[in-house]
Amino acid sequence: MQEASVIIVGGGTSGIATASCLTKKSISYIMLEREDCFASLWQKYTYDRLHLHLRKQSCELPHFPFPPSYPHYVPKKQFIEYLDNYVKHFNINPLYHRAVELAEHDNSHQNWRVKAKNRTSGHVEEYAGKFLVVATGETAEPRIPEVEGLEGFKGKVIHSTGYKNGKEFKNQNVLVVGSGNSGMEISLDLANFGAKPSIIVRSPVHFLTRDMMYYAGELLRYLSLSTVENLVVMASRIVYGDLSKYGIPVPTEGPFTMKMKYGKFPVIDVGTVNKIKSGEIQVLPAEIESIRGNQVLFRDGKSQPFDSIIFCTGFKRSTKKWLKGGDDFLNEDGFPKPGLPNHWKGNNGLYCVGLSRRGFFGANMDAQNIANDIASLITQQEKKELLV
Repeated sequence: MQEASVIIVGGGTSGIATASCLTKKSISYIMLEREDCFASLWQKYTYDRLHLHLRKQSCELPHFPFPPSYPHYVPKKQFIEYLDNYVKHFNINPLYHRAVELAEHDNSHQNWRVKAKNRTSGHVEEYAGKFLVVATGETAEPRIPEVEGLEGFKGKVIHSTGYKNGKEFKNQNVLVVGSGNSGMEISLDLANFGAKPSIIVRSPVHFLTRDMMYYAGELLRYLSLSTVENLVVMASRIVYGDLSKYGIPVPTEGPFTMKMKYGKFPVIDVGTVNKIKSGEIQVLPAEIESIRGNQVLFRDGKSQPFDSIIFCTGFKRSTKKWLKGGDDFLNEDGFPKPGLPNHWKGNNGLYCVGLSRRGFFGANMDAQNIANDIASLITQQEKKELLV
């Protein structure tokens, strides 16, 4: 059995942010990662044209700023380069190919016991630590909804994590399911590569520019949330006009309210709206009823043939499968039950990072809070031992 003060489950950006903060405090840890690389979502499962949607200052990991030469909105390739330098700088060495199967608190030893399958050897390995950090994030497992007849679809079916660019979809009719940032940007990319994308938009969507997001963040330092939201919605209306005539429902709540209440992010538009207005991207208002061959039937009674389907339908959390004893901390969907600002700390040395739905900024604050809290608890324990 391998032991350390902290066991970190997950080697994504949240995991390595936590590792750097623990390193700064000289706290030992073991990081378990099921893939063969750190930040696998970025390295293996993102599309080519992806950039950070927020300015780089909002997306830095702790204790390591972006190089001044990087642009405001960092492209995927440079962000991966930054992460590579981050891991090297803090000497972060995850144990790869480790799929955690069980983590539970051992009350008799007052520590966490973790079992992980080594995907290379096939052996189940055991680890122990006083503290356990859930760093598997919001994007653990791709989610594809159940659709009647999907298994019989004749064309290509992929999740957004399998999409790189639109080259192979040229001249195809492609159905994009999901109208968040990934769905909107993949639709744009498909149109740029000469495909004929259609995107299902059933729920209200806010479209903001990058600058709107940036200035909203600046204004929130001085003005109330409702005031900033009103200004942003007004600016969006001026820039984009009435999008309801293109089949996009108009929200009744502000973009940041929707983000906090439902985890629904505003769409940062990088050209999709113009493609919708020009007709290069078709908006469909109804969800899928069923699929017959290449024909997709919708709930409004209409049907269309498609050559490919891309599901931009988000992710499921995997925590429920392996974490035992965290029911008072994480809900059925793997998100923390306590609200802000107490969402990152559970009982018996259990923590989570990157599950506050506040992006990189939220994960970075979590990582620093966790390291500070663990350092404080270790110091308290050492003082007690000296007094005995």
